Formats: sequence, structure tokens, C-alpha cells
Amino acid sequence: MSHHLPRTDNHLPRTDHPLPRTDNHLPRTDHHLPRADYPRFHLAFPVTDLAEARRFYGGFLGCTEGRSSPDWVDFDFFGHQIVAHKVASRAMGDATSLVDGDNVPVRHFGVVLSLSAWEALAADFRAAAVKFVIEPHIRFRGEPGEQATMFFLDPFGNALEFKAFADPGQLFAT
Repeated sequence: MSHHLPRTDNHLPRTDHPLPRTDNHLPRTDHHLPRADYPRFHLAFPVTDLAEARRFYGGFLGCTEGRSSPDWVDFDFFGHQIVAHKVASRAMGDATSLVDGDNVPVRHFGVVLSLSAWEALAADFRAAAVKFVIEPHIRFRGEPGEQATMFFLDPFGNALEFKAFADPGQLFAT
């Protein structure tokens, strides 16, 4: 493929100081947002209890909550997007979650790109005849968090999501 992700080694956040802790809680993470052009990591994972996920990620780790539904909740994890998807205990391995009409594999990871980089990758992937789990499209159209998304599997069956926002400030929109 002709498109390459931008180098980001000169944009890495500082790691030379520990995070201050008070009352067994980490600080809120909304001040950890990297620059707008910094590719943000995205990770989705299954949980069996969203209230407990909110207590741990929101309460204990101090992650600001973003959009949510009865089945999932977004968190700002130090400037990166993580998503807890509620599943039954028996479904923790191959769980899926309905997100804006798409049956999304809960266990997936990916990256948040600029819209132009996402469009170029979508064209490259289509030209390479990638078999998509979820075809490239726009979800949450006209709503907070509107985003371009696409999913496919790596050779080992791991689901990858590539997403983009016309307005990068919508990453944690509610």
C-alpha cells in the first residue's frame, strides 16, 4: 500500500513524571489529550457489568466518560479512546455489540486517523480486496461522535478498526 501512517515519535507524551494520586484515585485525564494531529489509539474490550466498568475506569482511574449506550461506554484513557462493551459472561471470548446498526466485534483495537488518511487507507484496502467485517462507512451520522469506520481481521482473526472524525474534537463527544 502506498499510504503510510505519520511518524509520531516526536509527539509522544512526557513520561518523566509519575501521575499524582489522591484518595486511591488517579487524576481526571482530560488534560492528557495529545496534539490534534497525534494518532490516538482505540481499544474495545468486553465487560460483564458497565456500572463496575464505570467505577473502575471512571472512578478509580479518573477516565472521563464519553458517549454511551445501555450496551457500551467510551472512556478517555489518557487521550486515547477505550470502549467497554457489556456482554454475558459466557460470551466474553467471541462477543459482539450492536453499535449504530453494525454488529461490532467487542475485542478489537485500532487507530483514530485524520479523515484524509482514513479515506486513503479505505481506498487502498478496497483496491487490495480486503474482506471487511464492517465495510467502510460513516456511523452516528449527524450525531455527536460522527465518525468514519471500517473493520477487518488480521491473519490471526484479530479484529482491527480504523476510524476517523471530520472534527477530531468529537472523539470523546457525548
